[in-house]
Amino acid sequence: MNHEESLKGSPIERVEIALDAIKSGNGVIVTDDENRENEGDMIFSSEHLTEEQMALLIREGSGIVCLCLTPDKADELELPLMVENNTSTYGTGFTITIEAAEGVTTGVSAADRVKTVKAASNPDAKTSDLHHPGHVFP
Repeated sequence: MNHEESLKGSPIERVEIALDAIKSGNGVIVTDDENRENEGDMIFSSEHLTEEQMALLIREGSGIVCLCLTPDKADELELPLMVENNTSTYGTGFTITIEAAEGVTTGVSAADRVKTVKAASNPDAKTSDLHHPGHVFP
Protein backbone atom coordinates (compact mmCIF):
# COMPACT_ATOMS: atom_id res chain seq x y z
CA MET A 1 0.00 0.00 0.00
CA ASN A 2 1.33 3.43 -0.85
CA HIS A 3 0.68 6.76 0.85
CA GLU A 4 -2.03 7.76 -1.63
CA GLU A 5 -3.99 4.55 -1.03
CA SER A 6 -3.78 4.97 2.74
CA LEU A 7 -5.63 8.30 2.51
CA LYS A 8 -8.60 6.97 0.54
CA GLY A 9 -11.97 6.25 2.11
CA SER A 10 -13.56 6.90 5.47
CA PRO A 11 -11.63 6.57 8.73
CA ILE A 12 -13.15 3.10 9.24
CA GLU A 13 -12.16 2.04 5.73
CA ARG A 14 -8.61 3.31 6.32
CA VAL A 15 -8.38 1.25 9.52
CA GLU A 16 -9.60 -1.81 7.61
CA ILE A 17 -6.97 -1.20 4.91
CA ALA A 18 -4.28 -0.92 7.60
CA LEU A 19 -5.43 -4.13 9.30
CA ASP A 20 -5.40 -5.97 5.97
CA ALA A 21 -1.85 -4.73 5.36
CA ILE A 22 -0.71 -5.95 8.78
CA LYS A 23 -2.42 -9.33 8.31
CA SER A 24 -0.60 -9.65 4.97
CA GLY A 25 2.79 -9.16 6.63
CA ASN A 26 3.22 -5.51 5.70
CA GLY A 27 3.71 -2.64 8.09
CA VAL A 28 1.78 0.54 8.67
CA ILE A 29 2.55 3.87 10.28
CA VAL A 30 -0.02 5.17 12.74
CA THR A 31 0.27 8.82 13.70
CA ASP A 32 -1.11 10.42 16.80
CA ASP A 33 -2.42 13.92 17.37
CA GLU A 34 0.01 16.81 16.98
CA ASN A 35 -1.04 17.96 20.45
CA ARG A 36 0.05 14.68 22.01
CA GLU A 37 3.42 13.15 21.12
CA ASN A 38 3.12 14.20 17.46
CA GLU A 39 4.80 11.02 16.27
CA GLY A 40 4.24 8.02 14.09
CA ASP A 41 4.52 4.42 15.21
CA MET A 42 5.65 1.74 12.77
CA ILE A 43 3.53 -1.33 13.36
CA PHE A 44 4.15 -4.89 12.16
CA SER A 45 2.54 -8.19 13.11
CA SER A 46 4.75 -10.29 15.38
CA GLU A 47 3.47 -13.35 13.52
CA HIS A 48 4.90 -12.13 10.19
CA LEU A 49 7.81 -10.00 11.45
CA THR A 50 11.00 -10.40 9.40
CA GLU A 51 14.60 -9.48 10.13
CA GLU A 52 14.40 -6.85 7.37
CA GLN A 53 11.37 -5.24 8.99
CA MET A 54 13.05 -5.30 12.40
CA ALA A 55 16.16 -3.70 10.92
CA LEU A 56 13.93 -0.95 9.51
CA LEU A 57 12.36 -0.40 12.94
CA ILE A 58 15.78 -0.16 14.57
CA ARG A 59 17.36 2.01 11.86
CA GLU A 60 14.51 4.42 11.12
CA GLY A 61 12.90 4.46 14.55
CA SER A 62 14.55 5.45 17.77
CA GLY A 63 16.26 2.09 18.19
CA ILE A 64 13.79 1.21 20.93
CA VAL A 65 11.56 -1.65 19.84
CA CYS A 66 8.24 -1.94 21.64
CA LEU A 67 6.03 -5.01 21.78
CA CYS A 68 2.31 -4.78 22.45
CA LEU A 69 1.13 -7.41 24.92
CA THR A 70 -2.22 -7.65 26.61
CA PRO A 71 -2.21 -7.24 30.39
CA ASP A 72 -3.15 -10.93 30.65
CA LYS A 73 -0.19 -11.98 28.48
CA ALA A 74 2.19 -9.80 30.50
CA ASP A 75 0.85 -11.42 33.68
CA GLU A 76 1.26 -14.92 32.20
CA LEU A 77 4.89 -14.10 31.42
CA GLU A 78 5.37 -12.54 34.87
CA LEU A 79 6.40 -9.20 33.40
CA PRO A 80 5.88 -6.51 36.02
CA LEU A 81 5.62 -2.85 35.12
CA MET A 82 9.02 -1.21 34.77
CA VAL A 83 8.22 1.30 37.52
CA GLU A 84 5.61 1.39 40.26
CA ASN A 85 5.13 5.15 40.13
CA ASN A 86 4.90 6.11 36.46
CA THR A 87 5.69 9.81 36.14
CA SER A 88 5.98 9.72 32.34
CA THR A 89 4.07 12.55 30.67
CA TYR A 90 1.93 10.06 28.75
CA GLY A 91 1.90 7.25 31.30
CA THR A 92 3.36 4.70 28.91
CA GLY A 93 3.04 1.37 30.68
CA PHE A 94 6.29 -0.41 29.86
CA THR A 95 7.06 -3.67 31.61
CA ILE A 96 10.60 -4.78 32.34
CA THR A 97 12.56 -5.33 29.14
CA ILE A 98 12.95 -8.81 27.66
CA GLU A 99 15.25 -11.06 25.65
CA ALA A 100 14.58 -14.53 24.26
CA ALA A 101 16.13 -17.14 26.55
CA GLU A 102 17.39 -19.22 23.62
CA GLY A 103 18.73 -18.60 20.14
CA VAL A 104 20.09 -15.08 20.67
CA THR A 105 23.60 -13.73 21.07
CA THR A 106 23.85 -10.18 22.45
CA GLY A 107 20.15 -9.54 21.91
CA VAL A 108 20.70 -6.25 20.12
CA SER A 109 20.66 -7.44 16.48
CA ALA A 110 17.57 -7.45 14.31
CA ALA A 111 17.64 -11.26 14.22
CA ASP A 112 17.85 -11.48 18.01
CA ARG A 113 15.02 -9.01 18.52
CA VAL A 114 12.79 -10.90 16.07
CA LYS A 115 13.46 -14.07 18.09
CA THR A 116 12.55 -12.21 21.28
CA VAL A 117 9.32 -10.80 19.84
CA LYS A 118 8.29 -14.22 18.52
CA ALA A 119 9.18 -15.93 21.82
CA ALA A 120 7.10 -13.49 23.86
CA SER A 121 4.13 -13.44 21.50
CA ASN A 122 3.95 -17.22 21.10
CA PRO A 123 0.59 -18.39 22.51
CA ASP A 124 2.45 -21.14 24.42
CA ALA A 125 5.17 -18.83 25.79
CA LYS A 126 6.33 -19.46 29.35
CA THR A 127 8.21 -17.26 31.78
CA SER A 128 11.30 -19.41 31.23
CA ASP A 129 11.29 -18.50 27.51
CA LEU A 130 12.42 -14.96 28.38
CA HIS A 131 15.30 -13.33 30.20
CA HIS A 132 15.54 -9.78 31.48
CA PRO A 133 16.72 -7.16 31.10
CA GLY A 134 16.72 -7.19 27.34
CA HIS A 135 16.41 -5.14 24.18
CA VAL A 136 12.64 -5.32 23.60
CA PHE A 137 10.20 -3.15 25.56
CA PRO A 138 6.78 -4.73 26.19
